[in-house]
Amino acid sequence: MLRSIFMAIFIAVGFSTSAIACPDFNASPQASYQASGKQLYSLRTFDVVAGGDNYIWDCPNVQPGTDTGAGYFPTSPDFSFQLSDMNAYQLVVSVVSECDAALLINTASANWYYDDDDRGNYDPRIVLTRPANGRIDIWIGTYDGEYCNAQLEMETFDR
Repeated sequence: MLRSIFMAIFIAVGFSTSAIACPDFNASPQASYQASGKQLYSLRTFDVVAGGDNYIWDCPNVQPGTDTGAGYFPTSPDFSFQLSDMNAYQLVVSVVSECDAALLINTASANWYYDDDDRGNYDPRIVLTRPANGRIDIWIGTYDGEYCNAQLEMETFDR
């Protein structure tokens, strides 16, 4: 009986101290850039491998204010951009991939955004109509946990 109690305590402590790996905006990004609204007025593309090990529904720290859906993302952001002079622009963030990609963004205003297929052809697209100046973190995942080659596309348009 005493052995069973100790085993139950050991299991409970083990589960309570294990952290769930999730997308984390505090983790160092794979790549960092600075860009102004004017610089992004021409389409910019960035190569990336889409995919990750963290299933988004297992991540209570990620609460998208837009679409919700399935997806596997890395812990650290694929990209971090320090944005400036965004007042006159909307920002379109999309992905072109060889698989069913998913997109996760944490903005300078600390808002989470998720998308899976709004660009078409199983690719994601998020339009930030009033992007804030400051840091934006971007994760490129996949719907089903696969990995594939992809390109992040970023472009601004007049509001």
